[in-house]
Amino acid sequence: MTLLTAAALMVALCQVKDDRLDEISGLVVDGDGYVVVNDGADDPAGRKIFYLNKKCKVTDTVSFPSRPRDTEDLARGADGTLWVGDIGDNGRERETIGVWRLKPGAKEPTLFRLSYPDGAHDAEALLVGSDGVPIVVTKDPLTAGVYVPTGKLSADGTTPLRRAGDFPIPITTTSNPYGFKGRLVVTGGAVSADGRRIALRTYADAFEFDVPEGQTDAEGLVKTISGGTSRTVALPDEPQGESIAFSADGTALLTISEMADGLKKVDLLSYPRAGDAAEAKASEPPKATETEQTGEPRAEPASNSRELPTGALLAGGALAVAAGLIVLISARLRRRR
Repeated sequence: MTLLTAAALMVALCQVKDDRLDEISGLVVDGDGYVVVNDGADDPAGRKIFYLNKKCKVTDTVSFPSRPRDTEDLARGADGTLWVGDIGDNGRERETIGVWRLKPGAKEPTLFRLSYPDGAHDAEALLVGSDGVPIVVTKDPLTAGVYVPTGKLSADGTTPLRRAGDFPIPITTTSNPYGFKGRLVVTGGAVSADGRRIALRTYADAFEFDVPEGQTDAEGLVKTISGGTSRTVALPDEPQGESIAFSADGTALLTISEMADGLKKVDLLSYPRAGDAAEAKASEPPKATETEQTGEPRAEPASNSRELPTGALLAGGALAVAAGLIVLISARLRRRR
């Protein structure tokens, strides 16, 4: 399938208009509704876990018992436990990051602190294996680090992380507000309800993996990300795309943006999964070309002058160019939450 097939079949499910939800950075499905969490912790009104109905209206909230630092993603365990990734670090200065665990029926989440073995990283993607072990995927450009705890989590101390794998980010040409650099960093992640699929996203695209049977624990998910082959689902021109989730039945990828650039509302979008989009597109009757319809050839779209063509990366010396860009890219993306 072409990268834009899923985008052509995208539909808006509902619209968030709540002023407290202007920086949505994490999303999961909850029955016939949704759960979201905001990025950052500057506004006390937005410093909560929000439950939404199927019309994207807030129906309930859960407060944190202490102030989180930078909540960047949300995951749901196989047993229904919610995990909030307090893993953002734009300045790369935190000595520890954290994950908040909210068990079904609990009144407030529990904080578990984690530390990297190789210095601070910014991160915006959190996954959870069927064994309840969290996985942090960093926002490092070009190649994201994949980290897991070295032991059992403790609410009374800090659990060291280890770098268990890497995710080399596929380079695409998908249009997005940040151009080339928006395609180079991971901004969110999700695992399907049955644990058999993983999605990691950038500001521009989602990359979907099939998880081998019997390997839905954290170790298996890491192996899939590090060594598996992904399918690309283009998510073009989302205002500031950070959140991603699988639908309850696993047939679609759901996304929602922050309310960037003064927006007062934002759509929750549904994209068919890569394989399902291809099947749906194949079932459509062929359409007449523009030449057949009008007798005039179709004009080629104008290129986006802000974007660096993918072909540049394939030319000689491209690795040196890419390496030189990393410092600039990192600095600019640190200012984006």
